[in-house]
Amino acid sequence: MSAPLHVVLVGSGPAGFYAAAALLAAGEPEVRVDVIERLPTPWGLVRSGVAPDHPKIKSVADTFAQIAAHERFRWYGNVHLGRDVTREELLQRYDAVVYALGAQTDRRLGVPGEELAGSVAATDVVGWYNGHPDYSDLTLLLDGARAVVVGNGNVALDVARMLCTDVAELNRTDTADHALDVLAASAVREVLVVGRRGPAQAAFTTLELRELGDLAGVDVVVEPAGVLDVPEDELPRAVRRNLDALRDLAARPPTPGARRLVFRFLRSPVELRGDGHVQQVVLGCNHLVPDETGRFLARDTGEREVVDAALVVRSVGYLGVPVEGLPFDPVAGHIPHEQGQVVGHEREYVVGWIKRGPTGVIGTNKKDARETVQRLLADLAGEGARDTGVDRPERLEQWLRGKQPELVSDLGWQAIDEVERRAGHRQGRPRVKLVRTRDLLAAMRDHDHR
Repeated sequence: MSAPLHVVLVGSGPAGFYAAAALLAAGEPEVRVDVIERLPTPWGLVRSGVAPDHPKIKSVADTFAQIAAHERFRWYGNVHLGRDVTREELLQRYDAVVYALGAQTDRRLGVPGEELAGSVAATDVVGWYNGHPDYSDLTLLLDGARAVVVGNGNVALDVARMLCTDVAELNRTDTADHALDVLAASAVREVLVVGRRGPAQAAFTTLELRELGDLAGVDVVVEPAGVLDVPEDELPRAVRRNLDALRDLAARPPTPGARRLVFRFLRSPVELRGDGHVQQVVLGCNHLVPDETGRFLARDTGEREVVDAALVVRSVGYLGVPVEGLPFDPVAGHIPHEQGQVVGHEREYVVGWIKRGPTGVIGTNKKDARETVQRLLADLAGEGARDTGVDRPERLEQWLRGKQPELVSDLGWQAIDEVERRAGHRQGRPRVKLVRTRDLLAAMRDHDHR
C-alpha cells in the first residue's frame, strides 16, 4: 500500500468541506486532508452569510460535522494565509494545496457620493448581523425611515428582509446580539429594493420570493406593476415561477401601519447625495434593449427619480481577492484555472467562488469540488506522496502550532460551539455567537483549562 497523500485546503466554507469529502472518498492512494481557516470558526458563509432567519439552510452544517469526524480529516482555525503561513511553505510540506477562499469583497456602484456615511456593502451588513468578527464593530445607523438596497439577488433580499423583520422574530434566531440591539431601535419603515433590469432578469430564487409573503407586519409592494406584464413564451421555467411569485405578492391588499418592502425595477443609482451622510438617492430610469445574443441589457433613458434615504446597501456582486504569487482576473474576481488547477501552477487548485465567481447555491459546490478533485488526483497519479514518513501528520501539526501558537483545533471549535449553544439554550435560541476573535479564543482556552 502506497503512502497516503496529504492535501491542505485553505478555507472551510461549503466549497472547502465538499472538496474535503471528495478527497476523503478517493481510493488508492488514500488522502489525508488538513483544512486551515483564518477564523477561529468553520463553515464560512453557512455561519456568517446565510440569513439568521433561514435555519434550514444552516442545517447543512450537520453534514460538514460528519465530514469533520472522518479519521483522515483535521481542521485548524485562526491560521492566516500570508500572515502565519505562506503558499511556498504549504507547497513544501503538502502534496497539493486547494484554495477555497470564497469571494471576500464586493463590487462597487461607481457613482458620486458612494463614499458617504450610510453607504455600505452588503458583505459588511451580512457579516454584521451574522456576528462575523471582521464586522462586529460596524456602525450601522438605522435612524431614517427609508433604506435602499441595490441589487436583485438573494443576498439583497436577505438584507431587505432583515431590515424589515420584527426584532421579536429575530430574537429567536442566532442574529448577533449587537445587531439585535440596533434593529430593535430601528426607525426604518420602508426598504426599497432596486434592480437595474426587469423582474424577468432578476437573480432571486422563487423560494426566497415566496417567503416574503410570510413576513408578519410587512407589506410587499411591486412597483411599477406594469413591469410584470412581460411576454413569457420562451422564458425559462424558473423565471416564470419568479414572475408568478411577484404577481402574487403584488395582488395582496395593503395593511395600514405595516412596514413596506418595495420592489422597483428598471432603476439604477446614479448619485448619492447628502451632507456627510446619505440623504437622497438619485435613480436613473432604464429600459431594456436586447443585444446580439438576445440577452436584455439596461439602458438609461435619461429620466431621473430622487428618493429620500438614510441608508444605501449595495448588493451588486461579490469579488474574490488576489493571492500573492497566483494569477488573478480582476474583472471576474477569481483565480484563472483549468478544471480547477491554477493556470501555470502545479499542485495548486481552486474550488468554490474563488474558482468560478460568486454564482450558484451551496449545493453547487458539490459538482464544482468533484471536478477539481478529479483533476488533482489525475495530476498526482503515479507520483506518490512527497513525504512518506509515518509521523508526517504529527510533524505537520507541530509545524502549524509553531507558526500559530493560538491554533484552534477541531476540539477547540467544539468547545466554542458548546459555549455558544449553551448560551443560546438559556435564551431559547440556536446559539448566542461570540463575535470577537479574542472571545472565541478565550472560550477555547477556558475549555482546555477545565
